[in-house]
Amino acid sequence: MQTTLNATLPATDVPVVEKQVAVEKQEYRDAMAHLGSAVNIITTDGPGGRAGFTASAVCSVTDTPPTLLVCLNRSASVHAAFTQNQVLCVNTLADCHESLSNLFGGKTPMEQRFEAAEWARLATGSPILTNALVSFDCKITQITSVGTHDILFCEAVALQRNDDRHGLVYFERRYHPLMRQTAC
Repeated sequence: MQTTLNATLPATDVPVVEKQVAVEKQEYRDAMAHLGSAVNIITTDGPGGRAGFTASAVCSVTDTPPTLLVCLNRSASVHAAFTQNQVLCVNTLADCHESLSNLFGGKTPMEQRFEAAEWARLATGSPILTNALVSFDCKITQITSVGTHDILFCEAVALQRNDDRHGLVYFERRYHPLMRQTAC
């Protein structure tokens, strides 16, 4: 069965917009709180230094080549390290990583953030959280600026999975474990 959409509407059925009203910043943030997402720690290491931050603005772009996108505020203290290093790791957190997420999401000094967990390295040299749900080791292939953020397009060159863990999501400004909690 084929469906055809009629692109031509009679003039009386077309709504008239007198003035376009912008969505207020707080209204947008409140609405986004209803969009649940995985919690990730994004890490890098290289000439720009070792750095990491907590992010929920991460998603798959394509599987050919395997590419993710990561959104990073240009005013973030870690921005220069990521853009200089041109590599990163998306470490998707397990249900036992709530406190680690808070460390990487706050004003904790960088060394203390990394001292709080066990790390390894794969292809790019970016820190891989050893007990993450999954870690995508990536090279940054493109950067696009939108508003206050840069969108980093990241091609996965290696990955590590941990199928014995369960996920952690952020929804309504709180963490929620998926399934049962396990000890790290």
